[in-house]
Amino acid sequence: MTEDAHEPNHQSDLGEIQSVVDTFFAAFATGPDLAERMASLRGLFVPQALVTSTGGRAPAVMDIDAFIEPRRALLGNGTLSEFAEWPTEGRIDVFGDIAHWFGSYAKTWVQDGSVVEGRGMKSIQLVRTAAGWRISAAAWDDERPGVSAAVSRTVGSAD
Repeated sequence: MTEDAHEPNHQSDLGEIQSVVDTFFAAFATGPDLAERMASLRGLFVPQALVTSTGGRAPAVMDIDAFIEPRRALLGNGTLSEFAEWPTEGRIDVFGDIAHWFGSYAKTWVQDGSVVEGRGMKSIQLVRTAAGWRISAAAWDDERPGVSAAVSRTVGSAD
């Protein structure tokens, strides 16, 4: 098998996809450079991308603006301080011009003088574009009673 730009395990694809994922998570932080991080976040998506949040309630499906703007406001309005979110572990699958990152994440912040922590799982679907790998869809669910990122499981198998 030859290694080319479409090889599923090609290191440059994996590196670029991981960079997109890392930039996605790094955007969610309070502090300086919020406008730049939000601009970088917007550039990670294809224009028609959808983002879905669940959290034990009816799915909230958003376009890019409906996803980014409330987060920009929350991270910049002083309600939260020291907010950060980061992947704790994840897996990348690539086939030709499509890819998927699935993994756990953690977040922490200070609100009303108290440190708050959270965890959950994110699913990020990516497609190869002329400009490189971009997010076409993302979904997440946060931990809550009965749902723990530590016990996520795979149902079924292609093996």
